[in-house]
Amino acid sequence: MESVPPPGVNGGELDEPPQPRPRSGGDPPPVESRRDDEPPWPAWTAPAAVGVGFVLGFVGAVFVALFGSLGGSSLKHPTPAVSLISDLVFDLAFVAAALYFSRLRSRPRPEDFGYRPVRLRVTVAGVLLAGVGYYIVTALYASLVRLHGSDRLPSELGISKSTAALVAATVFVCVIAPIAEEFFFRGFIFGALRRLRIVVAGRYLGPWVAAVLTGILFGLAHTGSANPQFLVPLGLLGFTLCLLRWRTRSLYPCMVLHSVNNSLALGITQL
Repeated sequence: MESVPPPGVNGGELDEPPQPRPRSGGDPPPVESRRDDEPPWPAWTAPAAVGVGFVLGFVGAVFVALFGSLGGSSLKHPTPAVSLISDLVFDLAFVAAALYFSRLRSRPRPEDFGYRPVRLRVTVAGVLLAGVGYYIVTALYASLVRLHGSDRLPSELGISKSTAALVAATVFVCVIAPIAEEFFFRGFIFGALRRLRIVVAGRYLGPWVAAVLTGILFGLAHTGSANPQFLVPLGLLGFTLCLLRWRTRSLYPCMVLHSVNNSLALGITQL
């Protein structure tokens, strides 16, 4: 059963909703002239949430490691269970930071984070278009730099050691992480950075700049779990997901593509 299409999506096509137009003389549009899917929190909350989320996540991970050491886990080489819980705490820390800063001015609505209904065919078309484009560019990048190797996260979570570890890691990588990371990066960070009023040659470029900055932050956020050579493709994925969020006006297609990508990456690692 199809859901009600979001405002601005005509006939389920990925058309762009009206953008705020600059005033005469090339001045940026006023703060009040924003799309109805832009959040009310200001742009400065994005870097603030990143900093607070990182501190909370680091402190939480330290406590998890210390408690794990009481049960026999090594501080330098933690057990898969401790690694999984630490990663979960890190993700939840960023979610908590986003919720805190989003409530500074007013109580946020689910729609402010991108939880908007979207037609099934719009989701499928958006995910296919964004996914195919991302994998083509990534393949070109991999051939140019001779990209090789695999992600460190699956091995840290012990997916090859037991069935229980494999199931737990699969749920985290393919379900929990996409939901939490999309909420923070595309739901909160991208939404906040879109409030930047950047006009070049009379053209409003706020969403594009926001997508680039969010993609960079998304790539850097995986520094501890991915090899350095994968940070560029991860940044590109973050940028692509921002465009998908912008054009569909919904966070759900982003979660789908993120989950599909993680599932493919985990499946290839296992095979």
